[in-house]
Amino acid sequence: MHRIARIAIAALASVGMLASVAACGSGQSTSEKNGTIEVAASVNQWGTVAKALGGDNVNVTSIINSTNVDAHDYEPTTSDIAKLQKAQVIIVNGAGYDAWAVKAAQTANAIIVNAAEIGGVNDGENPHVWFSADVRKAVAQAITEAYEQADAAKKNDFDKMNDRWTAEENNVESKIAEVKQKTDGLAYAATESVASYLAEDMGLADATPSGYARATANESEPTPTDIKQFTDALKAGEIKLLVVNTQEESELTGKITDAAKSVEVPMVELTEQMPEQYDSLTAWMEGLVDAFSQAIA
Repeated sequence: MHRIARIAIAALASVGMLASVAACGSGQSTSEKNGTIEVAASVNQWGTVAKALGGDNVNVTSIINSTNVDAHDYEPTTSDIAKLQKAQVIIVNGAGYDAWAVKAAQTANAIIVNAAEIGGVNDGENPHVWFSADVRKAVAQAITEAYEQADAAKKNDFDKMNDRWTAEENNVESKIAEVKQKTDGLAYAATESVASYLAEDMGLADATPSGYARATANESEPTPTDIKQFTDALKAGEIKLLVVNTQEESELTGKITDAAKSVEVPMVELTEQMPEQYDSLTAWMEGLVDAFSQAIA
């Protein structure tokens, strides 16, 4: 996966487009009626960012709120589609992660913020862009600009909330820099590449066997040879840290984790959807950075 930092920063220059804009707020009736901007997000990790950046000036609805739901395969209800199409601002992840939401947003009279597009990540590339510090900041800026486009009179409020959110994100990045002093160049492997952007931010080197990595990226089953290469690498000490996506556990991933335990390779367990115990994306990222730090202590 290409480093997206430079792309994300460059994308900010075009954030005025807000990735894609179906309409510029001719649908202002919701805001005019009750003084709030109606916002819909496909997943709660972006929905919590939208709420933090809008406060009482926005009403945010997140379609997916649970680690028990796979956004890739989610079948939206009629109610879900209605929530998206009634919103004044829609936040989708993009890059094939929530194609159902992207499709519904295209016919809505709304300002659309597409996180992957803003981060310069295309369909077929790793869509889990909320794990990237650069994309988080770029998307937050795009959301703030969307709010200011929808309700220009509250620009000062939105700028202040953006400053507060940015301070929280900067705290996360300070922790990442601190942990990177210990993790830079450390070989890790993952049962799925969901957190590879976070691992890259921390300087970790991806040593996941290539055949296994290709299979999981294509959502196909790794072959027995792929699994053997993975377990052999763990037992040979070539992999110093194992990252496990507990949202997609199976008999195959069980063989990998068993091999890691047999030679005491430290593990970090995580999910691709934000766990319910967190009320913000920054708090979740901070918790994950702490987990990586503790695993390699």
